[in-house]
Amino acid sequence: MSMLQPKLHLKVAQKQILTPSLVQMVSVLALNRLELKDMINQEIMANPVLEELGEDGLQAEKYTDQAFLEKETEKIPETPASNPFDEFDISAFFNQYLGSAGENNFREREEFEKPSFEQFVSSPRKLADHLAWQLDATALDPRIVRIAGEIIGNLDENGYLSATVQEIAHPYLVEEAEQALDLARRGGKAEEPRIEEILRKIQEQFEEKNDWPEPAEIAAPYTEEEVEKAIHVVQQFDPPGVAARNLEECLLIQLRLLDSDNALAEQIVREHLKQLQTNQFKEIARALNRPVDLVKRAIDTIRKLDPRPGLRYNTTEPRLVEPDVYFRKVGGEWQAFLNEDDVPQLRISPTYSRLLVRGAADRDVRNYVRERLGAAMQLMKNIEQRKHTILRVCEAIIRRQSDCLEYGMDHLKPMMIKEVAEDVGVHPSTVSRAVSSKYAHTLHGVRELREFFSESVNGPQGYRMSLFALKRKVRKMIEVEDGAHPLTDDQIAKKLEEDGIHVTRRTVAKYREDMRIASTHQRRVKP
Repeated sequence: MSMLQPKLHLKVAQKQILTPSLVQMVSVLALNRLELKDMINQEIMANPVLEELGEDGLQAEKYTDQAFLEKETEKIPETPASNPFDEFDISAFFNQYLGSAGENNFREREEFEKPSFEQFVSSPRKLADHLAWQLDATALDPRIVRIAGEIIGNLDENGYLSATVQEIAHPYLVEEAEQALDLARRGGKAEEPRIEEILRKIQEQFEEKNDWPEPAEIAAPYTEEEVEKAIHVVQQFDPPGVAARNLEECLLIQLRLLDSDNALAEQIVREHLKQLQTNQFKEIARALNRPVDLVKRAIDTIRKLDPRPGLRYNTTEPRLVEPDVYFRKVGGEWQAFLNEDDVPQLRISPTYSRLLVRGAADRDVRNYVRERLGAAMQLMKNIEQRKHTILRVCEAIIRRQSDCLEYGMDHLKPMMIKEVAEDVGVHPSTVSRAVSSKYAHTLHGVRELREFFSESVNGPQGYRMSLFALKRKVRKMIEVEDGAHPLTDDQIAKKLEEDGIHVTRRTVAKYREDMRIASTHQRRVKP
């Protein structure tokens, strides 16, 4: 039987380790123009050796060359001549004068800290803020107000209630409540976030009633009847249909708030909502034993309702997009130009580089400046490498997608990231980072660089057609179809077959679903 004892073993292995400079180069390459500007501004604030190139037009030396560092360290630090007026504190003299003799007469000259401009810029009101404002203006029982506040906090972006009545009425388990209550009595701290939340509620109730609550009261602070009453209160708020549990309830709430009689429309929503989604008007009329015209008028009323009432307040802020690259035609040939407007141009600060001279500062200062100088030079090198890589990738795109740049996205050719990487001589991940979240300005609008990459499809003509162009072709076929007789997936596949593109019916259905286009039955418009 062998004894367990510690031993030393030598093992030789090869590992790939990313150095900090390589990590920075990869991260800088993935930044778009706006992100690069923010990163450069942060580096200027963090690294005193870096400074922005001013209007004097002084260019930095070649920071990739070691001769730049040697040249700067040989310079003698300049000591400016002393100014005799620096010995007098003129501002203190005037402040003393204004504070004693002319305090009443020069009160208007005092400087006050003014609020920033951002405090006057209005922000869009979200759905929760809009509902909370209405809840504050409603006279209700305090318990119902608290429940309504939790209901508002459980609404999704569409305005639907995502939590059930039981989850709101019984948010905690009895075992969790007992554990939190025991911690509260002993003055302990909770390690789990859920127990910490219960512990906070226990402390709030103890401060309010000066007594420890029972575990059952904590596990079920509200009754289901109170929750239903609070839901009904929130459903009366604006926008109509908010706090509904499903689409049917959302539409029924809006129909009940209308002034006219909508009994038929309510019956259609309750009993035939699926048939309504597929435009089966005659089937609905037959099932309700009502005339088709009357059913169509009721359906027209339903279509005027808002199935997602919360979106009008939860709108996504528009995303600011600035092109990183310009594709321009110069002398009959396409060329790529980087957009460097408003991007800070960096240089090494001569003031700090002179501190490296022996005797200009102590050793700790020189070591700090040398470290910061190396980091600044590495950053500037990585920024230049980013420009070089993006331009080379864009030149490879131009060689393959000249027809697309000239005539539009319908002439996009198949092109894979691996092919461009082999052409440029880099790894495919480098090309992926070079085109990630970056946009190009073309004759046909601003396009994301990733849109120029697309796989090919099958067929005699398919090997020259990209998947992106094929989807656009299918979309155009559906846009010009007859609404009374829409094209089926099989008919679209046969039309593509006539153009030399071999795709199956299931493939067409997959492309149609990817573009979120309804099926043939749902697109049919019945007279």
